[in-house]
Amino acid sequence: MRKYEMLYILSTEIADEERDAIISKFEKVVLDNGGTVEKIDKWGAKKLVYPINYKTEGYYVLMTFESDTTLVAELKRVAGITDGVMRRLITKA
Repeated sequence: MRKYEMLYILSTEIADEERDAIISKFEKVVLDNGGTVEKIDKWGAKKLVYPINYKTEGYYVLMTFESDTTLVAELKRVAGITDGVMRRLITKA
């Protein structure tokens, strides 16, 4: 199992409950596929360097986890179809 970090930006226009549901959704994807989540670090709302879809702020979340390499593709797919996710980046730690 390898260690990964997933940094993703959520829209600040969504409600707190919906934001927490999205964060839980990504954690559940890792756990359901045999991975382990080390920590989830919520950085909060920050100004974006450049506008994304005409928005200038985003809510940053960093998730550190361990999993097989096949899970990375699944996380990318789930993040791509989840409403409220503006950007995501998954890297090896």
